[in-house]
This record gives sequence, C-alpha cells and structure tokens, in this order.
Amino acid sequence: MSPDNSHVSQQELEQYLWGAANLLRGGIDPGEYKNIIFPLMFFKRISDVYDEEFEEALLESDGDLEYASYEEQHRLFMVPEGSHWKEVREVTTNVGEAIQKAMREIEKANPDKLSGIFGDGNWGNKNRLSDKLLIDLLEHFSTQNLSIKNVPQDQFGNAYEYLIKKFADDSGHTAAEFYTNRTVVELMSLIMDPKSGESIYDPTCGSGGMLLNSIILAKKRGEEYRNIKLYGQEINLITSSIARMNMFIHDLGDFYIIRGNTLANPAFIEYDRVQQFDMVIANPPYSIKKWNQNAWTKDPWRRNIYGTPPQGCADYAFFQHIICSMKEDTGRCAILWPHGILFRDSEQSMRAKLIEDDYVDCVIGLGPNLFYNSPMEACIVICQKNKPEERKGKILFINGFEEVIQDKQQAFLSDDNIQTLFDLYTNYGNVPRKSYVASMEEVKEKDYNLNVPLYVEKYDLGEIDEPLEVVIQEWTESSHRIKEANEEIFSILSEVGLNDQ
Repeated sequence: MSPDNSHVSQQELEQYLWGAANLLRGGIDPGEYKNIIFPLMFFKRISDVYDEEFEEALLESDGDLEYASYEEQHRLFMVPEGSHWKEVREVTTNVGEAIQKAMREIEKANPDKLSGIFGDGNWGNKNRLSDKLLIDLLEHFSTQNLSIKNVPQDQFGNAYEYLIKKFADDSGHTAAEFYTNRTVVELMSLIMDPKSGESIYDPTCGSGGMLLNSIILAKKRGEEYRNIKLYGQEINLITSSIARMNMFIHDLGDFYIIRGNTLANPAFIEYDRVQQFDMVIANPPYSIKKWNQNAWTKDPWRRNIYGTPPQGCADYAFFQHIICSMKEDTGRCAILWPHGILFRDSEQSMRAKLIEDDYVDCVIGLGPNLFYNSPMEACIVICQKNKPEERKGKILFINGFEEVIQDKQQAFLSDDNIQTLFDLYTNYGNVPRKSYVASMEEVKEKDYNLNVPLYVEKYDLGEIDEPLEVVIQEWTESSHRIKEANEEIFSILSEVGLNDQ
C-alpha cells in the first residue's frame, strides 16, 4: 500500500513525477519517456483512488468488505482483483508482463471509459525494460499516495501538464506530435471565447492541451463548464491515450477522444458528412507529404469544397476539414499554422475561395520559434462561418511579430503579449504598425495573399533612414527568401520522414 502522506505540494509532486523520468535516462530514448511514465502514473492514480473510495465505503458501512467492493462505490474506475498496483509491486520476475496484464484487466473492467487507454507498449521486452528498471519505477511511484485527498484533481492536472511540457522539452522532434506552445493556446482560447453548452473540437488533438485550455478558461470565467462537450481525434495511439488520461486526470467526463487519421477516416460523422461544432481549435501537422490525395478528390464526406491540395502539402486538406466541421451559425475556429499557408502559390485558388466565402476573420502574424524544434514563423488564422455584421467583407490583420518573447530554446507569449494581441482583436481597428482592417477588394488586389506585412508595417518606418522604396524592396526580397527557406525545410522534413501522417 502507498504511504498515507499528507497533502503533497505542487513542487513535491512535480519533482516526484520528473524523478520517475530520470530513472529512464541513459537507457531509454527521451522521446519514449511518455510511453512509459504516463501509463504507470495513471495506473498508480487509479489504484490509489480506488483504495480511497474503498476506505470511504468501509467507514460508511461499518466495515462491510462486500459493500465496499461494489462497483457503485467507485465513482471513477474499478480495479479487478489481482490487477491493483500493490499486487503488481509484489512481483519480482517478469515484471513487465505483470504490469501489462494488470493494465489490460483494468481496461476490460472499465470498457466504456478505459478501453485501450494504456496503449500498446511492449512491457515484456526485457532488453528495453529490465525487471530491475521496472521495479525501480514501481518503488519510486510507490513513495507517494496519489489519492484525491492527497493530490486533488486540479493539482494533479497541473502536474500532468508540467510533465507533458518537460517531455516536449526533452524529446526532440517528436514534441510537436503531442504538445503545442501553451501560451499561444491561451491566446487562441481567449479569442474563441468558449461558452457553456457549446461543443469544442480539435481534429489533431495531440495530448489534448487545446481542448483542456478552452474548458479551463470557461471555468475561470465562471461559465458552467461541465456541459461543454469536447471532441478530439489523434492519429498516434499513445498520444491519443495520453489525451484521454489528461481528461480523466482533470476530472472531465464529457469528452470523446478517438484514435485515427482525420483526413482518411474522420471519427465524427453525422448525416453522411463530418459533424459540425461550435468551436474548432487546432494545430494541424504542417505540410505532410504522405496522405491520400487521390481519395480527397472524391471525398465521401464532401470536404473538398475548395479543391485538392498538392501531394507534398496537405495543409489545405486540414483547413477544408476544419471549415466543414464548423456550425453554420455559431461555428468559429482558431488554427495555428506556419506562415506559408498565407501566401503559397500552389494553394492560391483554394485560399481565394475561402476568402470569397467571407470566412476569414483575422490573421495574426507571430514570430519564429513558437513551434517545437522549428524556427519557422507562426501565424494564427481565425475564421467565422457567420461573422458579425461589422466584420463582414473584411479581414483584420494583426502584427504580432514583436509581441513574442524570444527565449534561448523556445519563444513564448507573455501575459502582456497575450493581452495586447487579444485587445487588438476585440477592438477591431486600424492601429499604426499593429493592426489593419482590410476590405475584400484590397485582399483581391493582392491576389488573395494574406501575408500580414502586406497590410501592416512590420517595421517602424520613422526609425529607418533608408527611403521607403528601398525598405519595401528589402522586405519583398526577404519574404521570397523566407518562402524558399520554408519550402526547403518542408522538403528536408519529408525526406527524413518527420512529416509522415
């Protein structure tokens, strides 16, 4: 049995969780840490909460063991006999097999909630996970009691997010698969303004951070958040499992996280088309090369409303999927993209149709290094199916290039940056060097190019000695260089298989 600890502090909890990861250092690739640590910590949490509920039921029934074992006494999950953490902890040989068996039995005992949640890790591979290493991990996790009394849901949820961030920092190129810069997510959520009773969808949800941030924001604002429905799809099995664990750890019940390929097999279908939601928030994988372009030309869910993207870049397939997933009256989206989505010639005709439909509400240009392990500049594209009257036929462009804190490893938005950009969006006006409201005619004149510096000065011309014509020429040449560099990066990533979907 885990020790009966007093309430664990946030710092102690974070050190404890990261200490488990440190046990793997040297023998396991950092990109694999999450595949081992998250299932174990969730297994430990389930067992400790089960014990907590069992003890409460014993007190309530004056020591009736049978009563305390009933399923209705366990609000969260059932732990079948032989599959509890303390029983696995007693095993000294073939420990991985014992862990895997216990996890599978817990999944079977909770089919509606936990089916497949522990992933498909090969716990029995002793070359990778020796008995000694697994015993060390079990003993480390056993030093704290992860009951709800000792570690409340909000605190455990914060620690889980902390661990996700640490794994992202530590895991190299795989970070982008399951983690999006939370400061950018906070800005996107603020702009989207999630409301009670709404549905929120992320078609490439990773570890679920965008969905969680949205519902946490609603909770902070005093909204009735428990009737907000969350929907997500994620292609990677363990990442989709991490997302589901994340929801349970944050005590959210009304969510649907499905593993699968969003472009090939969208998970949420209604009336022979993709289901529509009030709000879509996403950071799609950029410029994936290996996708079924041919199938898109005759998409059975009728998502190819603007055309077929080039084989080497599926960005506008995701974009069209998102547009089709927005409700006609309340539907709105915030998408984090690389800048190329705004101006690439190969997508110009699709971009033009999107703009002509008057769905593009705002483009926020951000600085570089906001994507994990990529120097590319980021942008946020905001769309609305039914714009307010005063925004119809117009697009707001916001210069956020200077509203970014450039750290050594990863850029981020400060609270002031977030507030400034949010205010520029809500105030919806022309502010020198900050924002500009362009008419549809102006955008057409620029061949439907949405690159922010075409509409808002990126530099303070009053502080530059060179003539305006020279500055514009330098900017134009710089834009072409950025475009070429982006295309080269996409090509390199595709060649080494980092953009596979």
